[in-house]
Amino acid sequence: MGILNFILVIIALIIAILAFQRTGGIKDLKKNTAELLAKVEKKMREEAPDVKEENKH
Repeated sequence: MGILNFILVIIALIIAILAFQRTGGIKDLKKNTAELLAKVEKKMREEAPDVKEENKH
């Protein structure tokens, strides 16, 4: 039973790796992360003055 579980785990791991590579993998992970962080920071800066103005009232 343990051998069967091990074989199934190996097969699942292979399928997961193939699916990950097929969806793009981590080619430009650093670039994508930087772009997303910049977008989030920009959005937060746009919303920040609104929050400060609301607290003044």
